[in-house]
Amino acid sequence: MPRYHFSPQLYQSAAPFSHYVEQRNTGYTSGIIGQRRDTGELVSDDVSQQCDAMLTNLQVLLDEQGLTLKDLLRTTIYLTDYKDFQAINDVYSRRLHEPYP
Repeated sequence: MPRYHFSPQLYQSAAPFSHYVEQRNTGYTSGIIGQRRDTGELVSDDVSQQCDAMLTNLQVLLDEQGLTLKDLLRTTIYLTDYKDFQAINDVYSRRLHEPYP
């Protein structure tokens, strides 16, 4: 039976999703973006700042599950402009460590 979790520490969106769902000891996240936790607005127009905030929000959610960024198996990011690819990788390399998800 799946276990659903909507974090009280993240923005309380009315969108129909759970921040975290666990099924058979594997967790899945949704809706974790570079937004302010109080207003839901993006932290900045800068993609690096958005990515850093997203990883901070993800860490908040993982902390609630007793997990860390080292427990990640996979990440998915949707870029709207390929020119942001290096900026995302720069943030990832500061926050995620080998072995990478």
